[in-house]
Amino acid sequence: MIADRSRPSTPAAPWQQGSIGMIEHRRIAHSLVWSTVALGALALTGCATTDKGGSSNLPTPDAYAELRDARGADRGRVDIFRDSSGLRLEVVARGFGPGTYGMHVHAVGQCAAPDFSSAGPHWNPTGAQHGRDNPMGAHHGDLPNLVVESGMIGRATLHMVGSRLTGEGGLLDADGAAFVIHAGPDDMRTDPAGNSGGRVACGVIATPAG
Repeated sequence: MIADRSRPSTPAAPWQQGSIGMIEHRRIAHSLVWSTVALGALALTGCATTDKGGSSNLPTPDAYAELRDARGADRGRVDIFRDSSGLRLEVVARGFGPGTYGMHVHAVGQCAAPDFSSAGPHWNPTGAQHGRDNPMGAHHGDLPNLVVESGMIGRATLHMVGSRLTGEGGLLDADGAAFVIHAGPDDMRTDPAGNSGGRVACGVIATPAG
């Protein structure tokens, strides 16, 4: 269902296809491909999920993050898989009302409440500015917005082409990494975080082996 659409050197505006808000963003300059599917709770009924939030027909992830809010309540899960192009992230976010929320991979594997500032800035190994619509962007940790259309659940599939978990320039370096959901939408341009508001859910990215 996801169309193949290449981005020019100057980023174009996002496009949407279909009633469930399917979006694809591609930025060739940074070797990142972003694709997201955001669904309301009713639209998720045809997709079996585990009690952790991941899809039951997926293999064991290479890494994952269990999302919590400042009170420690479960806010979802991110499963990360290596694939031939880089990394694929499967996101299930719980307890979010209808709206648009910024999502980012942050550079430090800590999620200390209440504000999750311990997760540090966005993952940015190339020293770029924030945002795919910024001529000097984007961070490797910049991701599309999560769109929750109805109910309290949002779901997304993200592809980070050319990214790796380990090794030189890998996501899981000495101080680790975290996945963060923000209170508002990312404007995809404003440095350093897209005016996306406070950090409302955070999960340390870990491997199944610990």
